[in-house]
Amino acid sequence: MGRLDGKVAIITGAARGQGAAEARLFAAEGAKVVLTDVLDDDGRKTAAGCGGTYLHHDVTSEDGWRKVVDETVAKHGRLDVLVNNAGIFVSHRLLDAPLAEYERVIAVNQVGVFLGMKVAGRAMMEAHNGGSIVNISSVAGLRGGGNSIAYTASKWAVRGMTKAASSELGRYGIRVNSIHPGAIDTPMLQQVPGIEGNRERTERRIPLGRIAEPEDVGRVVLFLASDDSAYMSGAELAVDGGWMA
Repeated sequence: MGRLDGKVAIITGAARGQGAAEARLFAAEGAKVVLTDVLDDDGRKTAAGCGGTYLHHDVTSEDGWRKVVDETVAKHGRLDVLVNNAGIFVSHRLLDAPLAEYERVIAVNQVGVFLGMKVAGRAMMEAHNGGSIVNISSVAGLRGGGNSIAYTASKWAVRGMTKAASSELGRYGIRVNSIHPGAIDTPMLQQVPGIEGNRERTERRIPLGRIAEPEDVGRVVLFLASDDSAYMSGAELAVDGGWMA
């Protein structure tokens, strides 16, 4: 018996990397998975590989969110899990950050999570089946860091919105938690200043001595999506090899 048997999940940013790993793990544990992204070729390939459904999805669009949730419920009859995984990273120092770039990161990483919780949360509430929302933040949402003012702001916002949403949605049996990954071996990692070409130096800073694989995060997402975490809401879990200890 799978840990997600009978559950229906939407995972954003699931074409590759961390989201793709989450989709494969969910499918292996019995979930019907809807993968969304803007990387259509990769998304369709990943969905085909795990038996899921792929939908093109701009997470900054409220109409786009309604379409994804409506199509999911129409196809599968319910929605039990939302993983707000989609995110982008742009490196800028505070004094050099263009406003347009700042706003683009906020739109995807922060507004996208807000819209997902709003639209999916309403669908879960109206179905009276409870549900689990897992928001992917970052260790950047637990500490400040240079050269990433927009990304850091967005990930702190995800942390706070998670707690606010858990307070509001708990009465409907909907749990909301956040995960804060550290250095994860995905394409985004290569965009972080100081990482590319310095993998060994990065690994020396991590108490567990290695950069994580996407599945390391995916298994924690799976736990929060499943009934194993039935009494957890408003929690923030660092998946960082002890980096923030």
